[in-house]
Amino acid sequence: MAQYRKKQLSGVIYHLTFDIPLEKSNPIPSSLKLEVNLHDLTHPLYLDFNEESDHLKRVNVNGEDIEILHEKEHLIIDAKHLSIGGNVVNIEFDAGELSLNRNSDYLYTLLVPDRASTLFPCFDQPNIKARYVLEITAPKTWEVLCGAHLDSQEEKGKAVRYIFKPTDLMSTYLFSFVAGDFKTTQQELDGLEMKMLYRETDADKITTSTYAIFTLHDDAKQFLEDYTKYKFPFQKMDFATIPGFQYGGMEHTGAIQYRESTLFLDDNATQNQKLNRAKLIAHETAHMWFGNLVTMNWFDDVWLKEVFANFMADKITSKTFPEVNHQLNFMREHYASAYSEDRTQGATPIKQHLGNLKNAGTLYGRIVYNKSPIMMRQLEALVGEEAFRKGMQNYIRKFANANADWSDLVAILDAESEADVKAWSKVWVYESGRPIVSDSIVYSNGIIKYASISQKAEDGSSHIWAQNFSIGLVYNDTVKVMPVLLKEKQQIMDDLIGLPKPESIIYNYDAFGYGVFPMDSSQIKYIPKIQDKVARAYSYINLYENVLTGNIKPKNALAVYLDGISSEPEELVLGSICGYASSLFWNYLSPEGREARLADFENIVKQRLLKISDTSGIKKTLFYLFEGIAYSESGREMLYDIWSKKIEVSNLKLNENDYTGLAFTLALFEHEKADAILETAIEGVSNPDRKLRAVFLAPSVSKDERIRDAFMDRLWKAEHREKESWVVSGLQNIHHPLRQASSIKHLKKSLEFTEEIQLTGDIFFPKNWLSATIGMYSSKDAFYILETFLKENPDFPVVLKNKLLQTADKLYRAKHMIENN
Repeated sequence: MAQYRKKQLSGVIYHLTFDIPLEKSNPIPSSLKLEVNLHDLTHPLYLDFNEESDHLKRVNVNGEDIEILHEKEHLIIDAKHLSIGGNVVNIEFDAGELSLNRNSDYLYTLLVPDRASTLFPCFDQPNIKARYVLEITAPKTWEVLCGAHLDSQEEKGKAVRYIFKPTDLMSTYLFSFVAGDFKTTQQELDGLEMKMLYRETDADKITTSTYAIFTLHDDAKQFLEDYTKYKFPFQKMDFATIPGFQYGGMEHTGAIQYRESTLFLDDNATQNQKLNRAKLIAHETAHMWFGNLVTMNWFDDVWLKEVFANFMADKITSKTFPEVNHQLNFMREHYASAYSEDRTQGATPIKQHLGNLKNAGTLYGRIVYNKSPIMMRQLEALVGEEAFRKGMQNYIRKFANANADWSDLVAILDAESEADVKAWSKVWVYESGRPIVSDSIVYSNGIIKYASISQKAEDGSSHIWAQNFSIGLVYNDTVKVMPVLLKEKQQIMDDLIGLPKPESIIYNYDAFGYGVFPMDSSQIKYIPKIQDKVARAYSYINLYENVLTGNIKPKNALAVYLDGISSEPEELVLGSICGYASSLFWNYLSPEGREARLADFENIVKQRLLKISDTSGIKKTLFYLFEGIAYSESGREMLYDIWSKKIEVSNLKLNENDYTGLAFTLALFEHEKADAILETAIEGVSNPDRKLRAVFLAPSVSKDERIRDAFMDRLWKAEHREKESWVVSGLQNIHHPLRQASSIKHLKKSLEFTEEIQLTGDIFFPKNWLSATIGMYSSKDAFYILETFLKENPDFPVVLKNKLLQTADKLYRAKHMIENN
């Protein structure tokens, strides 16, 4: 149908009217005037409308009222009512609300990938671009933002009618509007006036962040104009920050949406938080060129817009933060996340087959967002940086305001380079998994006499990943760095032969390669002493991957991470170390093993936390780690003393959110004053949106199992899952390792509910739901529940089974690793 419809019609204009009442429970009366040119009437005209038929009130085609025919999520208009050439279809309907995120005093649309049809009748496919002429009536106290400039407005009693000018061309998933009780501010930078809607109430965060938010958008825009040699392609670039937004951001043309907490930071934000904000803004801005201007033809290439957005965002952030080591930051952003899915039984290729647009949401994940930029960096090295950039410029010019797929880009890059990009991409793009790299080195009289390097696919296939990386040969007073181009299953490393025997060899020294690299268990204790911060940081990543492949014992690796926590001077590296240490502690040690190491773990973190010399960013990184693991009686008391401000940790600056989070941690760790702590904390939350979140989550950390069970029971109803980020946080509390004895009874139903979650939730919710339920466990009992579910559900959808296997990877690995601790 999508292919036929692409040929059947053109020149689409949606004239949309929404009359938004103040009361959330009331329907939203709406109308659509559709202008469309038809070139073929062999089949009827099918509009997508994924709502109940009773939402449709009236259909008029070319001046004639017709019978409403709505079947299988399609509004069907018989060819007898239509003509070749221009047609006008008028539809009166109540707006669908599955993706119209309504709150008591604001709402916003979120229509990616195929959710526009849950709001209004349309041609919901990315390769049918259209213009939108929007008219919204909303309560007088509300602000309204969409993808076009305001044309006029008029008061209508207690409401205001806003009429907007036509938008630029865009796909349905990029259409959006935001309406509600927002504050506004605007700035003009580099000739472009930008407007921001926000609900943040913290005066310090607003003062500290506002200029930075606008400047980061302008920096990204200027970089992209220069890189692509194509001016900013749309009439406006406004944005809204939304509490509890489902994603970090969404690139709606002219009206970007962001999760508010990511953008508004205070003076004491960590370097990691500032980089994440800059990266997010750069990512969404890059989409204006890569995704919005040039759009994938079909959602099986959804990864293409995301890889460009992430890849360009890395380049933009490098320029915005020249003081940061961006090789290090690229590695921190992408490698661990990509590995977390690519090592699993549910690993998928970067480019996946998509038979039905309804499964488009399942394509999104860490492979798309994190492995694909690693692939693209290898591709840039393959064809050359200048040829790659020229190819990108040709790609933008050729397909501006149109659609393209991966093969279109490959053809352009092939023309710019001597490399065979098509052959290279067969494994990198069309196959899943990663290589396990090994070596064979023979020494004689302290000299390397033979050296080879090999690769094999972790999944047992015959795939070969052609890639560049380097190795570092560590000597007493120097490190000799050698480039490697690995393009065969096994090859001799001629450049190493004849060199003196090194004290150790550090593989992937430049963090450019991808896979699991050799690691000698006797040498891991020296990782914290590696001088090059990129090599040191990747060695910590590689250490963790070697634990999961069974080469290194978890307890031995944890000792190395604890040494790193004591000594690591680089904030970004320390953040990674803390994450790995916490993961090993909670996921790959038995309960008895955790208890045996808890005091030492707490003490090491505490000692460094109390040091005077460290920066505020390092202190906050250490605090978050301590907060996450200090559940002993002495640990809880120190957390309580920090929360009650009985003690003050030098250079540790906590804000209201930190204190609220700490109160929830104390409740989760069952501090004896937990109820009073939580009550005081919630009462002290100044922002109304954050207070609603705290009230929602409070039952999930209750000492009373019956209250926690009642929280879970509410989640079986879709109306209690509207704030998906809140739901995920609550599930993480319910299924925390310290609460799993009482929460494991919910696992079976949580697994059975996954298909319902896909139908009613946004694109990341199924994976996040699974991560916060089965993904929290590493016990034998949970493994049995998982295996039983898979046996009893042989027809469980493959796309969801992949998500399940990705999140349950630790169960498969922990079963063996914990037994052998």
